[in-house]
Amino acid sequence: MLVGISVAIIAVAFAVLVVYLIKTLLAAKDSLEKTTQTLQEVQQTIDELGYEVKQIVRHASDITVDVQHKMKQIDPVMNSVKNLGEVLSEVTLAAKQASSTMIQKFKQTSHRVGINQHDALPSHSTAEERTLQSYAATYGTAGKGKAGAGWMKYADVAAVIWQKFRH
Repeated sequence: MLVGISVAIIAVAFAVLVVYLIKTLLAAKDSLEKTTQTLQEVQQTIDELGYEVKQIVRHASDITVDVQHKMKQIDPVMNSVKNLGEVLSEVTLAAKQASSTMIQKFKQTSHRVGINQHDALPSHSTAEERTLQSYAATYGTAGKGKAGAGWMKYADVAAVIWQKFRH
């Protein structure tokens, strides 16, 4: 009888074990089916993305070709801008040299006449006094009228040169 009860307990335990094992295997089967389904969805998404990536690469290639074409069209404009910059630089240099020469001639004329810059425009004088002193230096006092006229000739020559240069 003890052996019969033991065999019955063993049979019941084996049956319970088989039932739990079946439940575990069914759960594993469901997990594997869901995993398979997820992998199929991922594969489909990758295939779709691959097609889209190829389209983007083709589109980017077309854009690159278009940009290169437009850059080739802009090259002459950029060369013109470069040349214009060089010309403006040369004009600025020429104007600077002309003004420097004119200032040097003015200083030489001022020194010949005997006008000292500190005497002509003292720092403590008012604007009215400086204007009067400038007028006196230009149109002169006794013996300075010819030098003042020489300075005016230089100013006239400079104005004519400037007008010709502008045209």
